[in-house]
Amino acid sequence: MSALLRRTKKKPADRVVTLVGKPGCHLCDDARLVVRAVCEETGASWVEKDITQDEALYKEYWEQIPVVLIDDEQHTFWRVDPARLRTALGTQSKPG
Repeated sequence: MSALLRRTKKKPADRVVTLVGKPGCHLCDDARLVVRAVCEETGASWVEKDITQDEALYKEYWEQIPVVLIDDEQHTFWRVDPARLRTALGTQSKPG
């Protein structure tokens, strides 16, 4: 059986969103607003990591920040689409 078929669907409250960025990054500021709002709305938890304080994150993501990870897997970078993030967390898009 495929690993994809064996995965159990997690509830948004069981998901962790990680925002990888750095101080003084205006795209990171924009991404933080989206991540915070979507996580508050869905019940997902979120953390923020600073690439200037973590050499491994810096090496992997320095050209892509801000980067959003969901459960340690890359979801997106540069701009965060709230509807796409909600969908990835297993919730429906907020009505227009």
